[in-house]
Amino acid sequence: MNVAADLELCQGHQMCQFEAPSVFGLDSEEDKVIVLDTNPGEDLREQVQRAVKYCPAMALSLED
Repeated sequence: MNVAADLELCQGHQMCQFEAPSVFGLDSEEDKVIVLDTNPGEDLREQVQRAVKYCPAMALSLED
């Protein structure tokens, strides 16, 4: 699985960090998401899917 973030859309809500903290972080200076792990393991799939689903700005994507 491949995780990506569109920084143009990100508004720094941090929902992704709440849902999958080992995959997403925050650049506090830019107030934007940081993808800590672009290829997380299958054990994190549900967390990443929730992060993508609940992102208010729809800035995240997940590809298999």
